[in-house]
Amino acid sequence: MATAVSTPDTTTAEPVPADDAAVQVVLLDAALLVRDECNARETDTEPDEKLINSVKALGVEEPVSVRPREDGTYGVFKGWRRSQAQQIANASAEQDGRPVRQVRAYVRTDLVGNDAWTRFLSLVENDHRQDMDARDTLKAQELALIGMDEADLKRATKALGVKHGAAKQARAAQRLDDATLRRAAAGGMDLEQTAQLAEVESVPGAERRLLDALRKDQEAGQGGRGHWDQTMALLRTEQAHAAEREKITAELAMAEIPLLPTPSPYSYGPKDTAQPLDQLTTGLGNPLTEDMHRNCPGHSARLDEDNKPVWHCTDPAAHGHKVRPQPKKPRTEADEQAAEERRKVIACNRAWKAAVGPRQEFVARLVRMKTLPEEARVFAQEILLTLPYFYRSWTDKPESETVARFLVIKDAEHADLTQTAAQLPKARLASALFAHIAAACEYGIREPKTWAHLYPWQARYLLLLEALGQADNGSYQLSEVENQAVADHRPATD
Repeated sequence: MATAVSTPDTTTAEPVPADDAAVQVVLLDAALLVRDECNARETDTEPDEKLINSVKALGVEEPVSVRPREDGTYGVFKGWRRSQAQQIANASAEQDGRPVRQVRAYVRTDLVGNDAWTRFLSLVENDHRQDMDARDTLKAQELALIGMDEADLKRATKALGVKHGAAKQARAAQRLDDATLRRAAAGGMDLEQTAQLAEVESVPGAERRLLDALRKDQEAGQGGRGHWDQTMALLRTEQAHAAEREKITAELAMAEIPLLPTPSPYSYGPKDTAQPLDQLTTGLGNPLTEDMHRNCPGHSARLDEDNKPVWHCTDPAAHGHKVRPQPKKPRTEADEQAAEERRKVIACNRAWKAAVGPRQEFVARLVRMKTLPEEARVFAQEILLTLPYFYRSWTDKPESETVARFLVIKDAEHADLTQTAAQLPKARLASALFAHIAAACEYGIREPKTWAHLYPWQARYLLLLEALGQADNGSYQLSEVENQAVADHRPATD
């Protein structure tokens, strides 16, 4: 039974638009209320004792939201726990000497058949309340946003404070386990960041490193995510490196070539008899190549730091090979230092390559701005007028893809910049010039070992981007290896 509050006949009321402030409240028999299949909350759906006792004493004070069902019942998509509390209270009302109460409700006939918007409204309601399960939130976001038309999607993403691709992000984030989702939410990760954590979760220490980067961005207090972007770039590089290693390992297995474990730096355990082919010769003393060794029973490989196979023989003596005569020197402290330095170089090379993504994304963002920052314009004009060597040498190369990417031209690899120049508005000339100069700078710092020694112009370019990122609410930060590289070029401070 439905009874209108303060109005005579609500059973014939017109559907109420979602944004109509004068929506009508109706009294419904609690027994007619069922959980709507688009209710976003799927965890912790039962009312607790405190809520039940409150409803026994006062009834349901705040109206619930329902939509009619074909069987005469009403699906509750906002306020299901309160509705259940009233049903429980009514069940013992006569015995306890209490009145059997109806439930105040907004009957949303306009939402019949509109599952996406119903789920969205339920999500907003439950997300604003305490203890909304993180997985319920993500699932509801995904299902609601996927089913919306473009107009509703624009309204919903704005209300939720998420970006256009939120549905895909919500689906990706659900790959995380419940404990990780809770820690991500507690650490302040938004939907996009939670999805990115799911993307790189397999990288050792990814969660800890991302939470640390997020904390640094929060402490900066500018609303940017420069530290996060740099950490994500490095994690993606490490993930790609691990994936490449798995691929090569699988290829070796398909070729039935054993992959040898990394030798232990300690002396205990079985002796490692394997030797790389470049340290071996044939029985006659000739060099032993991979092709010559391919049919040897001891043919095997180890992967170096760049995932390149280093061909070995598992037991040269047993298979008739000779070890090149080399005086064996005891491992010294200098050897250990050299090995540590080699590890550092490898790590820095990898980090320098990872930093390219966030840096070039920021340059593209600067170019897209309505007005190019003054510092960027002056830098570009100076390079154009003074024609330093790095810029002159770059202009001799047919490299235009980076410029096209900075100008956000589709199919940058095959872009016709002659056509772009003809169509470029006068107001965008400074931005296009900066894109051109930045592309030359990027070419000049492309090598992975650039970090080891920066020329003054290279450091100036990086420090310019750092300053522009800080001015843009911390949207860009130099990576750790970039910071290390520019350290000697920073202006002296008192």
